[in-house]
Amino acid sequence: QAQLMESGGGSVQAGGSLRLSCVRSGYTQSIYHMAWFRQGLEKEREWVAAITREGRTDYADALKGRFTISQDTAKNIVYLQMNNLNVEDSGIYYCAGASSGSWFGVQRPESYNKWGQGTQVTVSS
Repeated sequence: QAQLMESGGGSVQAGGSLRLSCVRSGYTQSIYHMAWFRQGLEKEREWVAAITREGRTDYADALKGRFTISQDTAKNIVYLQMNNLNVEDSGIYYCAGASSGSWFGVQRPESYNKWGQGTQVTVSS
């Protein structure tokens, strides 16, 4: 069984940067798609970015240019670099992996069957 664990969250002032990490452990060879989602207070879970096993990336339109997803396959880590953060970026950030099951598209949480516990990001003005 593959497991995911996020880290790197914290508190930052508006305009600052954070880099989140998602470490994959266990049987990770079956994961073919990784993604970051976020959920703000009283908001629905929102797709942020995704990366395939081959390194192809996709981003939510509103976050292009500020967020960058990348991976280190040797270390089994997926990163999310977040720059020029604003208050609206606050929330819990989750990494997710798709290894089996039905595929509903890169933006749909239902496409992913592995989830981390989340890491809190708080941006203050």
